Amino acid sequence: MSLPTVVLIALALAMDAFAVSLSTGCTMRTMHLRHALRMAAFFGLFQAMMPIAGWSAGRFAAALIQSYDHWVAFVLLGFVGGKMIYEAIWGGKNDTNDAQDPHNVYILLTLAVATSIDAAAVGVSLSFLQVEIVMPALIIGAITFFVSLLGTAIGCRAGNLFGSKVEIVGGLVLIGIGVKILVEHLFF
Repeated sequence: MSLPTVVLIALALAMDAFAVSLSTGCTMRTMHLRHALRMAAFFGLFQAMMPIAGWSAGRFAAALIQSYDHWVAFVLLGFVGGKMIYEAIWGGKNDTNDAQDPHNVYILLTLAVATSIDAAAVGVSLSFLQVEIVMPALIIGAITFFVSLLGTAIGCRAGNLFGSKVEIVGGLVLIGIGVKILVEHLFF
């Protein structure tokens, strides 16, 4: 598989992580590089690991992954998006509260899994094409890392300008991504 093709696949896979990073960045009142790097590392790492997992599972896992991946992504993104909207409307802003911290390890893990499920399906496809997976996985992870870092920075700036309204929009974006994934898998 050619390098431009792998880069295009990586950019396509990174778009969900970019949208989530942008939305999550909106909840940050101050941008700390360590928080942005941690978020980007979670997304990049999971986007690199999932194609390897999908590739390893190959033909056996294809039917299993395709049968429920859209529901998992929908539920996870819907839950996190709904939580963001709820906290923007009814929750107070307290940056020290772990339940509201978008950099909480459990929240990051949930978001990273939800945005990388499609990467597992790509890995299965690459196994059918008999493509070696290590280099594409590294490229996918690296591109996702940088795209997520950029999304967090842009989101933080937008959040500071528009306050909790952007957090509501961010939650709606997460829910929208979940709905998009569900509709694509069920109807297309």
